[in-house]
Amino acid sequence: MKIIHTGATGLVGEGVLFACFEHPEVEEILIITRKPYTGVKHSKLRELIVPDFMDIEQYKDNLDGYDACFYCAGISSLGMGETEYTQITYTTTLNFAKVLVDINPQMIFCHISGANTDGTEKKGAMWARVKGKTENALMQLPFKRVYNFRPAFMKPYKGQQNVKGYYKTISFLSPLFKFLMPHMTSTMQQVGFSMINSVSKVYEKQILEVEDINKLAKL
Repeated sequence: MKIIHTGATGLVGEGVLFACFEHPEVEEILIITRKPYTGVKHSKLRELIVPDFMDIEQYKDNLDGYDACFYCAGISSLGMGETEYTQITYTTTLNFAKVLVDINPQMIFCHISGANTDGTEKKGAMWARVKGKTENALMQLPFKRVYNFRPAFMKPYKGQQNVKGYYKTISFLSPLFKFLMPHMTSTMQQVGFSMINSVSKVYEKQILEVEDINKLAKL
């Protein structure tokens, strides 16, 4: 399969990229990124620099012929107001997805969301409501299938570069987290493999919590 991928310069995106390198069914990965990816090089990897994802339509000639999009781009809401966070998390994501569905409605769109996202769009923290709004809007687009992945704690791949200091620290505690909170813990391989398997297999849910992610990774 051929994959469009965003977010390679972030923790989750790079982890999913490593899973694509490892998985035998993935033939090619086109990473679309605002700045060059300086991590691991691989024969499967292609790169397209798009400084502003709101301008993605200008690059549509490069986006045809792909089986799926793994949309892993995102940002922490820490210190951000709702307007700014909505622009990045909702508006930019929907603009990107709409361009892809116009090019190829047979594509599978896999979106990284997060645990505790609010699908009602009315409860919880600001980020949870905005992510819920984004999930709901994506599921209305006429892709072949749309999946929203809601991971929680994720153990990075060895060799990942885009891992923040605090995440390196808590990664040492992953065996304890897995023991105490097995339903909230995944590895980056499980997250990536679940996204890959969602392309070749039909999963019964469009919103995948941690248990679904870990289950789909094994199929």
